Amino acid sequence: MAHLFFIFVDIILPVFILIAVGIIMQRIFQLDLYTLAKINIYFLSPALIFIKLYESSFSLSLFLQVIMFSFAFVVILYVLSMATAKLCKLSDKMRLSFSNSIIFYNSGNYGIPVNDLVFKQDPFAMSIQIAVMAFQNTLTFSYGVVALKSVHGGKLKAVLGYFKMPLFYAMFIGILFNVLNVPLPNFILTPISYISNALIAMALLTVGAQIAHINISFTYIPLYLNIFYRLVVGPVIALIGLLLLGLDGVIAQALLISTAMPTSVNSAIIAQEYNNEPEFASQTVIATTLLSSFTLTLVIFVAMHIF
Repeated sequence: MAHLFFIFVDIILPVFILIAVGIIMQRIFQLDLYTLAKINIYFLSPALIFIKLYESSFSLSLFLQVIMFSFAFVVILYVLSMATAKLCKLSDKMRLSFSNSIIFYNSGNYGIPVNDLVFKQDPFAMSIQIAVMAFQNTLTFSYGVVALKSVHGGKLKAVLGYFKMPLFYAMFIGILFNVLNVPLPNFILTPISYISNALIAMALLTVGAQIAHINISFTYIPLYLNIFYRLVVGPVIALIGLLLLGLDGVIAQALLISTAMPTSVNSAIIAQEYNNEPEFASQTVIATTLLSSFTLTLVIFVAMHIF
């Protein structure tokens, strides 16, 4: 019960305050949602990815181990979500949004605070979460963007479009500078840090601005299915995988907890950017974030007692 209280007060409540600000500002000022999405994807997200990868403390073997687990986990979720979408006879655009909202989860601005709270600032546990975040960000802004672009245009054009985005280069340079221990002066690090710190507020404000146009309907069947897959099926699959792999201790605990995060805000942002069912994407962010305060508490309990 104590974990539930701390998660709600320290993570959930601040999230909804920022979303509420976005709703209010949209209704008063009629913000340009397309411009907000551009700012998030092309300005704020690259800074966050670079600074987190540059400043993280991790070994290459641990990083690769976490990436391999995360990749296998996402592939299983992708197959299940796509099969479900086909059975429900969803449209191509809705099928993609449905799948993205399940495989892209909030490993950064939600996952990092939760990791910090559960493991009491343990640097080893945090390095695991950083690796998960790096994989999720790469997946979101590579496959996620390519898949959305391919709905509206050619796949080759979509792939080339990804390499024009700063996200890829921010990730590559962040890892390279970290491994090579490249020192950066404060006059470079300081503005990057300021920019990255603005992402959480701007991303949630953008979601709030999107929600201002939405009537959330909890009778919408794909939304219920999305909640079930993201918050229940995902952690169960991860638990089975960790037990089969024989992983234990902090790495197993951190990985299991990381898979119980709600749908990523970035999935709603790129849905807005490419106009691919943005209302549904925003609904899943809100619904899974709200309900994760309960499901995540149970996952934390299971992780700490089994591993």
